[in-house]
Amino acid sequence: MQAVRVNSRGLAALKGLLALVSALVLFVTGYGWHAYQSLSSGLTKSDALTGTGTSSTNGDTNILVMGLDSRLDQNGNPLPRDVLAQLHAGDSSDGGYNTNVLMLLHVPAGGGRAQAISIPRDDYVTLPGAPDGVSKQKIKQAYGLAKDAAERKLRTRGVVDQSALEQQGREAGRKEELETVEDFLGGVSIDHFVEVTLVGFYDLAKALGSVTVCLAGPTQDSYSGAKFVKGHQQLDAAQALAFVRQRRDYVHPDLNFTDLDRERRQQAFLSSAAYQLRSAGTFADPARLNALIDVAKRDVVIDNEFDLLGFLQRSPSLLDGNITFTTLPVKEFGQVDGQDVNLVDLAQVRATVRGLIDPDDASASADSAGNTAGGQLPAATLDVVNAAGQDGLAAKLERELTARGLTEGSVRTEHTPRTESAVSYAAGSKAAATALAAALGGLPVLADPALPSGHERLLVGTDFSPPADLGDAAGTDEAAAGQPSQGVPASSLQGGGIPCVK
Repeated sequence: MQAVRVNSRGLAALKGLLALVSALVLFVTGYGWHAYQSLSSGLTKSDALTGTGTSSTNGDTNILVMGLDSRLDQNGNPLPRDVLAQLHAGDSSDGGYNTNVLMLLHVPAGGGRAQAISIPRDDYVTLPGAPDGVSKQKIKQAYGLAKDAAERKLRTRGVVDQSALEQQGREAGRKEELETVEDFLGGVSIDHFVEVTLVGFYDLAKALGSVTVCLAGPTQDSYSGAKFVKGHQQLDAAQALAFVRQRRDYVHPDLNFTDLDRERRQQAFLSSAAYQLRSAGTFADPARLNALIDVAKRDVVIDNEFDLLGFLQRSPSLLDGNITFTTLPVKEFGQVDGQDVNLVDLAQVRATVRGLIDPDDASASADSAGNTAGGQLPAATLDVVNAAGQDGLAAKLERELTARGLTEGSVRTEHTPRTESAVSYAAGSKAAATALAAALGGLPVLADPALPSGHERLLVGTDFSPPADLGDAAGTDEAAAGQPSQGVPASSLQGGGIPCVK
């Protein structure tokens, strides 16, 4: 019998055919339809987006993920003591109704790279509805303030049923949080939302079995229960919760933890979990998929128009890890009424968001306006290559330029010096690259189709001379010398694997 040879292209096609056949088998046997129906009929739905009139018009999808720091169930009842012990997060009186996780997930209609934009929970913002008479507060408190205001009004009308108060109060909280985020990000339309509580995350981690994460060094924190070693390690549900909640380390004070580091942990966990779900074939495993569906039905709330399973089927880029996680910039850290808050440059925040979800539009706007106010540059992710023979120059330039509105990308050094500096750009980022090149004294601008969407690359050669308004880019590195920073620029993390974080 003659052997059959299959080339690499034929093998790829064969794998695709097998995957299709497997999916068909699941649906023919009734499992796929059962899973779909079970999830669709069992999820808790919310009317918080009904009647808002906001939705994306270009086919893209924007989803707000809200992580609620509550130790209560959906009806406002305390969680069991054994569950609270596993959460390592105090008792039912702790936490309140702060949205300690706020992440806008932008999925392009054409199936390109998705963007997950983390909003720091302590950003000091305007609350459009002024709940409880509060017009400005930390963005995480919009939900709880609106919930409290709604419940007090309901009680004055004679409503005493705790479950009714809880449900209607939470609906008011969701509406206020959604409106606050849309306003803060400059009118970005939120098409759907997903809300999960602290116990929901714990249950999700249990359903996953274990998740492998990577740490750049050992760290320990008695408040969250975190105690981790350097490198890759597998976490159970309780450890996973400690991993994403850690924001201090008194054993290793040199790590200088902040809330922004906790957000980077959350991004890294999501990237690692998605990578392992894909690698383990979870979505083709009925038992594991059922466990995830059970968690979703018990602990997750979504808007009433959101077809969650259908969305995942239409968004292969998410399951393939084709996603960038970005934390929005903070101008400086300060205090308002005795509270530690993040003070932000609203124009910079909105420019960063526009550059991530619609780089062509953001670049065109910046190009038509000429120079942005205050020396700010059009939003893009900046990669810097140091080929000038000056140690540390790339990192210094990255720091100076991200402070002017760019998102931090990669930094590397080429040990063979180059004589000519240049700015390269990906498709859709020409205007942003032109503005950067002009700000650096008129450098050449080159198209590079190999660059990821939304990126520009600065190649620093021996001819580079920083302009006077760029700060001490070629001088002493004060940040490296331990001087405090006034704020933190936007930073990005690429999905598709298991990233190492602090």
